[in-house]
Amino acid sequence: MASKIETKHSLSVLLAGVQWLFFLFTNTVMVPLSVGHALGLDADGIAASMQRSFILTGLLCIVQLIWGHRYSLMDGPAGVWWGLVLSITASAPAMGMDVGTVAASLMSGFLLSSALVIILALCGFIQVLKRIFSPVVMGVFLLLLTFQLANTFFKGMIGYDQNGKWDLQTAGLSLFIMAVVAFVHLKGKGKIGQFSLLIGIMAGWAAYVLLFGQDSRMETVNAGSTGIWDWLPWGTPGWEPGILLVGLLAGLVNMTNTITSLTAASKLFQRDASKNEYIRSILFTNGFSILGACFGLIPFGTYASSIGFLENTKVLRRAALFVGAALFMLIGIFPILSSWLVKLPMSVGSAALFIAYLQMFGTAFRTIQGTTFNAKTIYRLALPVLTGISIMNIPSSAFTEFPPLLMPILSNGLVIGVIMVIVLENVVRWEKYETTPVITQSERTIA
Repeated sequence: MASKIETKHSLSVLLAGVQWLFFLFTNTVMVPLSVGHALGLDADGIAASMQRSFILTGLLCIVQLIWGHRYSLMDGPAGVWWGLVLSITASAPAMGMDVGTVAASLMSGFLLSSALVIILALCGFIQVLKRIFSPVVMGVFLLLLTFQLANTFFKGMIGYDQNGKWDLQTAGLSLFIMAVVAFVHLKGKGKIGQFSLLIGIMAGWAAYVLLFGQDSRMETVNAGSTGIWDWLPWGTPGWEPGILLVGLLAGLVNMTNTITSLTAASKLFQRDASKNEYIRSILFTNGFSILGACFGLIPFGTYASSIGFLENTKVLRRAALFVGAALFMLIGIFPILSSWLVKLPMSVGSAALFIAYLQMFGTAFRTIQGTTFNAKTIYRLALPVLTGISIMNIPSSAFTEFPPLLMPILSNGLVIGVIMVIVLENVVRWEKYETTPVITQSERTIA
């Protein structure tokens, strides 16, 4: 009897690990692909970058599980840095620099910002950030992150192309995948509901192959590259002051993402991370960022989006992420496995994760519960959220009139919204406006 229970438990952990594997892959694969194309790397260079990204992401997740923050949270290529790199490389001609010069200076920015964040963490700056990140700041951050991710994955699942057109067949299949994930999650009995994402991805992948054939419609590269650990593939470090300055700011924003992620995770796991766990988490994340920069990878960050994934699957066991991260490393080590997994249609992964990230919306609202909102105090929430969403919906080309080095920041709705709410929370004394005026009976009668 005991052996049957152990077998079921092991199978459950393995399935949960495979589910984590798809989450890690879907959130990672596009980063080395898009960055490699932006920098003009050849197919072998992009393939090597992809393998390095898989290996180091899986290893960092395991290190964080054992010695770092010890939460089941993904650590991988940071979204803030990803957007920054793509924005700066796109605006390189406007800055009068070639892509090689930009890449070299970006690498210096990775190194310096990661080193600065480590120094700040060791000097106690984490406690300052924890005071700054009030429930309202965290709520705004999570709301904007939800909108940003939902927008990204929605475009992916409908086959939205550069010409602004939908792929109706892809969108129809994505609707089916979303229905499967939601149905299994809501109606699945026992532990079946915990594997709603895995079931949705596998069913969607099979349906995709039946409808469209083996072609995943994602531009891939040959994963059979050799010499994946080339040292400084982006060249020797460069020292463009503007890029370094923006990089330091991005490092600080990425540091606040770690604070938000661990604070939100503490409520989900019902245990608060200790001061040392915060410090170790930042040390490992930025230590790996320094190592990754030397191998042509963007800095790492803790994924607050993991909260939505965990709330959807209800699998909080660390063993599940350990298995998923180990499998992810194996896929990076063996090119034949990489070449298989990159065939996963991005529309399938996007549709499944779109449902998972709906949970983050609820997390954001629970974060701000207890805060009083009225006609005056609603500004502290509505102004940064709506401003951030508005910026997200403005094409990046609309910001070309701004100084090139400010474009990556000013065109990032998440960053602007978070900066705005931090300023509002620390400048305005909202408690003065939280009292709701008492309406007398005569005033009600008049009204």
